[in-house]
Amino acid sequence: MKTLKGPSLHLAQFSGGEAPFDSLANVSQWAADKGFKALQIPAWDQRLFNVGQAAQSQTYCDEIKGTLAEHGLQISELTTHIYGQLVAVHPAYDAMWDAFTPDHLLGRPQARTEWAVEQIKLAARASARLGLSEMGTFSGSLAWPYLFPFPQRPEGLIDAAFNELAKRWRPILDACDEVGVNLCYEIHPAEDLHDGTSFERFHALVGEHPRCNILFDPSHFVLQQLDYLSYLDIYHERIRMFHVKDAEFNPTGRQGIYGGYSNWIDRAGRFRSVGDGQVDFKQIFSKLAQFDYQGWATLEWECCLKNQEVGAREGAAFINQHIIQVTDHVFDDFAGAPVSAQQINSMLGLSPTHLQGIA
Repeated sequence: MKTLKGPSLHLAQFSGGEAPFDSLANVSQWAADKGFKALQIPAWDQRLFNVGQAAQSQTYCDEIKGTLAEHGLQISELTTHIYGQLVAVHPAYDAMWDAFTPDHLLGRPQARTEWAVEQIKLAARASARLGLSEMGTFSGSLAWPYLFPFPQRPEGLIDAAFNELAKRWRPILDACDEVGVNLCYEIHPAEDLHDGTSFERFHALVGEHPRCNILFDPSHFVLQQLDYLSYLDIYHERIRMFHVKDAEFNPTGRQGIYGGYSNWIDRAGRFRSVGDGQVDFKQIFSKLAQFDYQGWATLEWECCLKNQEVGAREGAAFINQHIIQVTDHVFDDFAGAPVSAQQINSMLGLSPTHLQGIA
């Protein structure tokens, strides 16, 4: 077994236009002061990172690593969630996702998808230059609007959606394989890959691609009322990234999983700072240690109540408290005694004559 690494911090919810969140150097100092050991960098945020330059220049990548090292940090992973979402956008969401699109691609969905695919391939090459083996993403969502439709879904609609999804992602997975990077899909509501069943469908359609893996975030399982501990038992061999994010689900007579179109603070299911929600992190960290998870434990802070500065400081301490330093010996070794093969046979009542008769 190997002790998992952490704490790392996902920067997507922290980067911004004002210090200390306006540059990689500034946020590195801030994160180190909070107790983090690594940063998970969103590849789409040019305030922090230039993915095109990183894909082409080892010097640039060394400078990025050097910036973090000055503050005692390293890069845990790159993430490509925005690009991944743009690989497969249902037309209902076109207008909203144009906000994340370069101006010259506005109103051009096919060109936008082609651009996003290339950005993920650049991020994979950048990951390799940075010495990283895992990269996070979203699957996109061609089928999500038809999750619970009326009238009912026509036969073949979901098959067609997933066939197209696999067709778009297979070349990206192949590109990741060429540079030795695992692509880890965050299992997330609003994505076509939102639970075990949907992941299995996709995984089969991409030929059980070895680079097709999972980013595990238990908060999204709470909101779906899905057994996240059993999920770890089933899919631990595919889980290569881990977001430490908390949530709670408190259904009432007025609302449940769907939330009644309420704001986050008024929903039955809502995200909380780690330790303030209902996720059983003791069991999660125990299972990850048992299954020899060798990646990072990365805080993703999202909370409808708590200040992000407090959430980050508490989150780093929380992860440190939950990481299990795995043992290098069996606890009852002290009571063991050497026993010969002859003694073992004797303990079982197996005489040499009896063994010859069996042979």
